[in-house]
Amino acid sequence: MEVVLSLIVPVYNAEIFILDTLTRITEWKKEFPHNTQIIIVDDGSKDKTKAVIEQYINGKDNSIELLEYGQNKGKGYAVRAGMLAAKGKYRIFTDADIPFGFPAIERIFYYLDFKEFDVCIGNRKSENSQYLLQRGFMRKLSSQIFTFIISRYVVTGVNDTQCGLKGFRAHAADFLFSRSQIDGFAFDVEILYICYKYEFDFKRLPVEFEGNNISTIRLGKSSIEMFWAIMCLPFRYHFSGKYKGSSPKI
Repeated sequence: MEVVLSLIVPVYNAEIFILDTLTRITEWKKEFPHNTQIIIVDDGSKDKTKAVIEQYINGKDNSIELLEYGQNKGKGYAVRAGMLAAKGKYRIFTDADIPFGFPAIERIFYYLDFKEFDVCIGNRKSENSQYLLQRGFMRKLSSQIFTFIISRYVVTGVNDTQCGLKGFRAHAADFLFSRSQIDGFAFDVEILYICYKYEFDFKRLPVEFEGNNISTIRLGKSSIEMFWAIMCLPFRYHFSGKYKGSSPKI
């Protein structure tokens, strides 16, 4: 049977909540009316995340696929690995605690399928978006600074590149992720940068944040790494040839 949707979930040190995530995914998948592939990508977790996932798959839901490797390589690497291993006509990734809920995933699916957008991304900055949990001051401030730089100098007009919910039609996913180079948190910006350069059609959708505030981002170190990776994007595009290719738009 053809896989219609592949849902990719990158995880890292998610031992304390991953069982709840898996249970929710299984229940949602039973109700979703299309053949769905679930890929959990364990990005070299150092806690018991892998063991919890394997136990759940073996005992509760063996339709879930686990893609894992021993060394932590970054969220960008994990999402890329999942996207390129996926078989679905549409491919969506979301963060490990499903922070925007399954209705948002289904809306992304609708705009990829019925509306035929190449790429669809969640937008936490929309006036119709909501945060049901409050973020800390430093995280809000760093997000505002990051958004200011990115929306004006890298991906013009996109005020939320980092939302952990994005979907792609298969041809777009294969093209974008086979060319992406960034393994860390800046991979979202890179993917959208390539989208703009090759004129993929993409849709931004408001989302409602309902997840937890647990984060593996260390603001100081991660911010420096993200800034450097993003500043290198124009050089890579114009001089390295790493992003070159004919757009597969259909």
